[in-house]
Order: sequence, then C-alpha cells, then structure tokens
Amino acid sequence: RIPPYFAVKVPVFSFEKLSDANSVLSPEMKSTGEVLGLGRNLSEAIYKGFAAAGYNYDTANRAKGVLLSVENHDLPEVVRIAKKLDDLKMQIYATPDTAEVVASLGIYHKYIDVIQNVSEAYEMMENGKIGLIIYTGALHDDTLDDFIELHRRAVRLAIPCITSLDTANAMADTLKSRYSSGTTELVDLNDMRTEHQTLHFSKMQGCGNDYIFFDNRFGDITSPESLCVSVCDRHYSIGAYGIVLIENSDVADVKMRVFNRDGTEGRMAGNSARCLAKYLYDKGIVVKDTMTIEAVTGDIVSLRVYTRNGKVSTVSVDMGKPDFDPASLPTTIDMDRIVNVPMIFGGTEYDVTCLSIISPHCVVFCDSVAGLNLEKIGPKFENAPMFPDRINTEFVRVVNRNTLKMRVYERGNGETWACGTGACAAVVAAVENGFCDKGTDITVKLIGGDLIVNYTDDHVTLTGDAVLVYDGVVEY
Repeated sequence: RIPPYFAVKVPVFSFEKLSDANSVLSPEMKSTGEVLGLGRNLSEAIYKGFAAAGYNYDTANRAKGVLLSVENHDLPEVVRIAKKLDDLKMQIYATPDTAEVVASLGIYHKYIDVIQNVSEAYEMMENGKIGLIIYTGALHDDTLDDFIELHRRAVRLAIPCITSLDTANAMADTLKSRYSSGTTELVDLNDMRTEHQTLHFSKMQGCGNDYIFFDNRFGDITSPESLCVSVCDRHYSIGAYGIVLIENSDVADVKMRVFNRDGTEGRMAGNSARCLAKYLYDKGIVVKDTMTIEAVTGDIVSLRVYTRNGKVSTVSVDMGKPDFDPASLPTTIDMDRIVNVPMIFGGTEYDVTCLSIISPHCVVFCDSVAGLNLEKIGPKFENAPMFPDRINTEFVRVVNRNTLKMRVYERGNGETWACGTGACAAVVAAVENGFCDKGTDITVKLIGGDLIVNYTDDHVTLTGDAVLVYDGVVEY
C-alpha cells in the first residue's frame, strides 16, 4: 500500500562546468536529472525537493533580501510572488520594470539599476544582502550574457537563482511553511510507514500561551520537529505556539520537552509546565498535590497544584534561582553580570538586563509597551550576534512596586500572549534594578492575562492558571 504522501520532482542542474555561454536546452532536456521530495503535505515535499536539488534556502539566507528581475510577459504573475515575499517581511530589490509593478501593490522595495557586471546587484550579493535571486527572460532578449555572469556569481556565492516563476512561487510557499533541514523527517524509503499514525493530543493554554501536548512515554513520535511545524499552523492545522512531549524520566515524575512553532527545541516554558501539571493530575498519571518535572536541560522543576471540583485550576511552579552568568545565555559579551547595561540593537541603544530562568532572557524597561512594533524590534534582539543561540526578549513597563506590564518576543515564536519564564525574568530584573522588592507577590500583566511572581533569595515562584481547551486526535 502506498502511503498518502505528497511527492514532488525538482530538476537538478549541473553547475560543474560553466562555459562562456550557457547551453539553451530544448524542453525535452531542461536539466541533468531529477530529485524526489516526499512529505506529509505539499510544502514539506517541496522543501525536501529544493534541498535535494541544492536550493537549501536556510535560516541565514531567509534574513537576507530577494532580487526580483523578470521579463515583461512575466510582470502580471510576479505580483503574486512579490506579495508572498512581502508578507514574509523580506526585503525586495527590483529592477526598473519589475519595481514599477511591485510599487503598484504598495509594497516597500528598493530600486536597483539594470543588472550588469559592475552593477549594485553584484555588490549586494558579495556583501551578503541578497540571499535569493528570481530572474526570467534571459533567453528572449539581449540580456543573456548579463544573466550568464549573474548566474555564475550566484553559484559561486551559493545563492539560489530561480529562472521560473512557478518554481519561485513554490519557493515562497516553502519559506512560509517554516520547514528547514532541522524540522523535516528523513526516512529510508524501505522503512516508510504504510499508513499515518493516529496521535491523541490535548490542546492547553496558560494565560493565553497555548501548546499541544502529546504523551510520548512509549516513544511513538520520532520527529517532533516536523510534527511541531505541521500541527502548529493556525490556519491549516490545530494551531499553537508549540508542542510539548511528555516522556519518561529517571529523576522526576516525567520529562518535558518543549518545541517552538518553528520546530526548534526550547529549554523550558513556565506556562506549559503549569499546563503539564494539570494534564498529569487530571488524567490520573501523577495524582498528587506536589510533583516534579525534568527539563531538557536536566533541571528539576517542582510544581504544586490547586484543584477545584476535582480538576486542577491553578499551579505554582518553583523555577529555581536566576542565573546571571552570561555564559548561561550564552553570549559573547565579556562581563560578570549584565544588569542595566547599554547595548545597541538595530541601530538603537537600549539598557538591558540579561539572565537565565532555565531559558535565556533579555529584559528591557520602557516608559510604554503598548506602542512598540515588536514585529520589527523583536528580531533585532532574537538574532543579535552577541546571542549565538538566540534569546527571548521582554519589554517591560513598571506600573508600581507590585505591578509590571509586559510584552514578550520569544525566540522561534515571535510575539506571544504570555511567557512564564519571561515573566519571572522581568520580575527578577525589576528587583535587581530597584523597581520592585524581593519576597513580595508581583503581578505581571500580559496580553493573555496576569501571572504572579515572587522572587526571594532561595528561588523564583510562578503562579497562574492552567486550562484544557480540548482533547483531540490528529493523523501524522
């Protein structure tokens, strides 16, 4: 029986020998071979096909710009691709005629002159500002020599160069899908499952921070990264900020593994830990008021559950002691502690406090958080060179000594409605900067609701709700 997978064939071009003029092949021989990408959905299959064909458009390249230059008869179709790239917040560089069409959509772009060997486009390619090229029409006019040189330079710099708008459109879809080399499952064709798995799950939320929980104590889920990207899509699947796997532990009641919606594995999530306690108690897996959870880092987290009508409604989590050692983030900053230190992010100076509450955090105090454009500011912190493993960033306004207002930009997730470890980091930073007092309950107001944090010399305690949204079954 053939499993219900999507299959995509992608042409493979040979770049080993580049003569002074590229061969113009007939429709019967457009390439030197083909590769096959198999996936659970079309986006995953296309990504695998691109990767196998050498178009491995990784995370680093996605942060770069896209060069658009298409032939006149392709101008109507390039509009759709430009819209997709703009939705992904990618910088578009366009040549004159293409630029005019892109501008008609109201899409912000940067105009560049015609492509020649000494043009601005080559300089941007060499400087790492362009990570993808979409170029058509070279076979229909006198720009063939320009294309040959552009293509040769792109190959040397490992920049994907796409000459078909159908292929470019598929590439844009794979960028949107979040699939990468770390979030796809590679399986020997001889060992493929004959049918989809049926997985039971619980969707849960704490303070609006929603995750999908899977009981993996029997090891049925072999590629959580791929599963996470598939089920977290809010438009085409269950939808969540990530997934949580419940696994066996030799040192605690269970082990908890958290995956962000981009498929990367996180260290710990305070809101998810509270929801996990409710899951374990309400389903009869761990029926006691106090339980322990092992994080992927090896840390042991203690939790206390509070019930109403036999079901858990509120959970307190002992998050341990904050770690101010910069190496725990990690960071390249050579300091003993980073507390109220001025740093530059995206050309703007901020006073930051950095620490780990199992997960790494950078806290910024602001006069107001409501008007911040976190979609623009957040990535400047998350992907800053001084944080090689990326970082979570909290933007905090001090309301009074017992109340903070916070917005959070999580690595791998973007802005979320709440972050438990982030709320703890915000309170610790507020105390260390003299805005709040140790040993008192401090309310952290987030988009999704309120969390209570208490920071003492011994530990940080996080208290908040834990809610079951629904139970369900998904095919994987």
